Amino acid sequence: MMPTSTDAGLPTPYERLAALGIALPPSPPPIANFVTHVREGNLLFLSGQGPREANGFLYSGKVGDDVLLEDAYRHARLTGINLIAVMHDALGDLARVRKIVKMLGMVNAAPDFRDHPQVINGCSDLFMEVFGQAGQHARSAVGFGSLPGNITVEIEVIVALHE
Repeated sequence: MMPTSTDAGLPTPYERLAALGIALPPSPPPIANFVTHVREGNLLFLSGQGPREANGFLYSGKVGDDVLLEDAYRHARLTGINLIAVMHDALGDLARVRKIVKMLGMVNAAPDFRDHPQVINGCSDLFMEVFGQAGQHARSAVGFGSLPGNITVEIEVIVALHE
């Protein structure tokens, strides 16, 4: 049986999102020949998402060059919201998330930029706020010379599910 957050007297992920003032946008569509997620057993693999606003606007640029660290942090947080929207679409209920297992955060960074972990904290912090201890995860945060559409960040996630 799948435990729910309310069973433990804790707020649900949806209640936490509401408390943060976050309304989930529609799940962003794939930009090429792939799907947004694949479920294999009790694992959900989410394809990389970027900093897309609900109206379709994508943030772009080089972090450490024409994009400030603080702005890139917000872009990573927005990317996390999009990832949660994909989880919601894939699962029908965010209470099915048992654990955020692994995150790969990619930063479109200037060659001398060194603060990749601080950028991807935007998504990691959001996951902790929304999922509590279940949001704590293993992670890699790396810099790339470019990302699709020159977006500032791209993040992919592996999620463990309740039965």
